[in-house]
Amino acid sequence: MSSEDLLAKIKKLREITGVGFKDCKNAIDEASGDINKSIEILRKKGIAKANKRMGRVAAEGLIAIYEEKNKFSMIEINSETDFVAKNNDFIKFAEELSKLSIHSLGKVENLLKTKMKNNKIVEENLVSLISKIGEKITLRRSAYVGKENSTNFSYIHAPLNKNTGKLGVLLSLETNKKINEMLVFGKQLSMQIAATAPISIDKDSLDPNIINKEKEIITEELKNSGKDPKIVDKIAMGKLNKFIDENTLLNQEWIMDTKKKVKDVLKEAAGNDTIKIIEFVRFKVGEGI
Repeated sequence: MSSEDLLAKIKKLREITGVGFKDCKNAIDEASGDINKSIEILRKKGIAKANKRMGRVAAEGLIAIYEEKNKFSMIEINSETDFVAKNNDFIKFAEELSKLSIHSLGKVENLLKTKMKNNKIVEENLVSLISKIGEKITLRRSAYVGKENSTNFSYIHAPLNKNTGKLGVLLSLETNKKINEMLVFGKQLSMQIAATAPISIDKDSLDPNIINKEKEIITEELKNSGKDPKIVDKIAMGKLNKFIDENTLLNQEWIMDTKKKVKDVLKEAAGNDTIKIIEFVRFKVGEGI
């Protein structure tokens, strides 16, 4: 193979894989000039590198949201550094995944097996991106709202561009109001969820284990503080009710008017009609990692 042919193949392989000059040359030499075999060799090396990186913590990244005909999908994709989260390849990958997530209905395992524009599945492209960028990258979670007869909203806090940022919300409402009558309230309620991070819609949907654990913590804290045992239970109940109010969306103070609760504002917005919160999802990059 002439030097010109070798350079042309290295250039082509770099364009296809995004891998460096030296690695591409070594792969072409190993594959005796066969581009497809070279790609396979690099993929295998990429997988090996990716596996070595899996022990690192990836707590940076992006939230990406996509909308299609009153249906919304949202993903969290993580990287090790914020620098990589601003990389164009990383952003484009996140945006394409959020579009594909509409069809996988928020199930990560299905999304990983979905074909992308380049006709390779997400899982393969993820490995290639790890190899190219040189950091651990993980598709952490995905969500979807789009039930029939629902009115749905999305919100990105401090967006990096229209559909990506560090904190995102999906909200699904059941109402007989027209969508154009709901736009302002839907955005405001989504902003409420972004700001206050509720655990559930109301007390009935709050996990009993969370309530029991919080009650246990509050009671022990009060006992250790030297409070009169006769009033410990009463104080504990007051603190527990405050915890429930602060963590259930309908019982939270409305951030735009703290004299009101969300459930009061919901009634006002409904007027003679009905508005019911079906579900909400809040993703914040790196939360809980």
